[in-house]
Amino acid sequence: MVSRKLHESAKGVIASRKQPSKLSPPQADALLSDLRQLIAEAQRSAAAAVNIGLTMLYWRVGKRIRDEVLGQKRADYGEEIVATLSRQLAAEYGRGFEQKNLRRMLQFAEAFPDETIVATLWRQLSWSHFRELLPLKQPLQREFYAEMSRIEGWSVRTLASRIDSMLYERTALSRQPQELIRLELDALRAKGELSPSLVLKDPYVLDFVGLSDRYMERDLEDAILRELEAFLLELGVGFSFVARQKRLQIDGDDFYVDLLFYNRRLRRLVAVELKLGRFKHAYKSQMELYLRWLDKHEREADERSPLGIILCADKNAEQVELLELDAAGIHVAEYLTVLPPREVLHRRLQQAIESALTRFKPTPEE
Repeated sequence: MVSRKLHESAKGVIASRKQPSKLSPPQADALLSDLRQLIAEAQRSAAAAVNIGLTMLYWRVGKRIRDEVLGQKRADYGEEIVATLSRQLAAEYGRGFEQKNLRRMLQFAEAFPDETIVATLWRQLSWSHFRELLPLKQPLQREFYAEMSRIEGWSVRTLASRIDSMLYERTALSRQPQELIRLELDALRAKGELSPSLVLKDPYVLDFVGLSDRYMERDLEDAILRELEAFLLELGVGFSFVARQKRLQIDGDDFYVDLLFYNRRLRRLVAVELKLGRFKHAYKSQMELYLRWLDKHEREADERSPLGIILCADKNAEQVELLELDAAGIHVAEYLTVLPPREVLHRRLQQAIESALTRFKPTPEE
């Protein structure tokens, strides 16, 4: 009798050990969350691998066709071979290889002839990114958007928005000779470092402030602070807000910087002054004073010298040029509270670029 009870007791202990322990609701939720994260990461990795493979394939298909077409030197032959190939490939591999898509692949190889550069880009950019870049005609313009997309991780939508806002044409970079633009883009590609000319713009589009008729500087400042996120996006990459009406005490007098920012990519404080009318030469000495004070009292040991941005409703280009403000770390730019039609803005920017480039041309005496 006792033996049987002991046997039954031992069986109960063994059975209890075999029964799986139950998860509490919080434990079950945590496990489910972890599994979802694992699955999502695997899906992202798979999608990224597929994107790289497809982009690589499309470039190589375009390169092969390009070599074949250009090797024959005959436009009619090129049209014929693309049409023939598209029919055969689409029949075997689907609509992705129809004639219009083969032409995009051909454009892809023409726009990005260096495979080493493309290999760097296609790890971060999707085929949809490249499709946004293909219509751009200027190689340096195209490279600017490609590199900025790669470094900043722009989505396709963001890239399209930046192109539509004519970001490249508004950068200080676009006002430089092609040789200097090339050097800056090469440095950006090699080191991932942004220079001021890649970040600073002219004009700045402030159509989000909702001001169009008469307003005071304080109204503009208030509107910018209300729409700070939009203003930071317009300023560009790496900006963070530091202070409004930053107080500077100099010889017992108080001075105030309208807006103070920090750019982590440039590792500089950036002082912004808002002016309603045209640029005046007195603004230079005012900003120089602010920058020297910030350099002495606010700059950290590992930071570079502060920059200044003077935003004016209108600027006197000749005065700005003669004052050599760039050498003082001061950037003068116009701001637009109402965005003009795209063709008007494009014409205006092209004129500004051409005017800036004339300063780099040597005179006959040189």
